[in-house]
Amino acid sequence: MSSNPDATSPETTEADETDAQAAHQADRPPTSEEEAAAERTSLDPKVAEAYEDAMERGANVKGEGEI
Repeated sequence: MSSNPDATSPETTEADETDAQAAHQADRPPTSEEEAAAERTSLDPKVAEAYEDAMERGANVKGEGEI
C-alpha cells in the first residue's frame, strides 16, 4: 500500500485496463414495447445540438479538466 491515500494501486490499474478491453454488450435486446416507445419519441433540437457540442468539446480536450 502506498503512503499516498490518493494513489491507485497497480492491481486496480491492471483491472481497469482489462475491463476497458472487454467486450461490452446489453444484457438483453429491447422489447417490442421499448422499440415502439423509442420510435414515438421525438428529439428536442436544442438537446441534440447541446449533445453534439459536448461531444465535440470532449473529443478536443487536450488535458485533464480542460474545458
